[in-house]
Amino acid sequence: MPWNKSDYPVSMKNLKPRIRHKAIDIANALLDDGYEEGRAIAIATAKAEEWDENHPDHTASGSDSSSRTTSKKPDESSSSESSSRNRRHSEPVSSSKSHHNIHVVPTESGWAIKQEGTSDYHSTYDTKVEAVDAAKAWSTKHHIRAIIHNQDGQIARSLKS
Repeated sequence: MPWNKSDYPVSMKNLKPRIRHKAIDIANALLDDGYEEGRAIAIATAKAEEWDENHPDHTASGSDSSSRTTSKKPDESSSSESSSRNRRHSEPVSSSKSHHNIHVVPTESGWAIKQEGTSDYHSTYDTKVEAVDAAKAWSTKHHIRAIIHNQDGQIARSLKS
């Protein structure tokens, strides 16, 4: 049974809500890929914390959270606490630092494929099916992970080559 905002692993209860929601999305995608529950939780928590560091919440400053902004790279961080937090997780999963994952995301006029770490679309499609098929082919050819999002932007599943 997939986890959601009100039913999630107890180990995620102390995470900030924003990080917990991302961890739930990632954990559900990992479970779909066949990961064992405990491992999925650990990986998802680590990746959600890493995502939070690389995608600061701008809503506190009054800007729109849906606007596209460029965040600092992890090596530009001035906080030693941040770098020690990155080191405590060593689970290898198509690291988001490498920006090799691709995402199938909704657009105003259909669906698109974009590379992780960029704001530009690699290609656009009229339907989600077309975009997913193209992402599968690209994922297989380049041995990378394709992350498929729902219409609301949440992660639905991921495909591993």
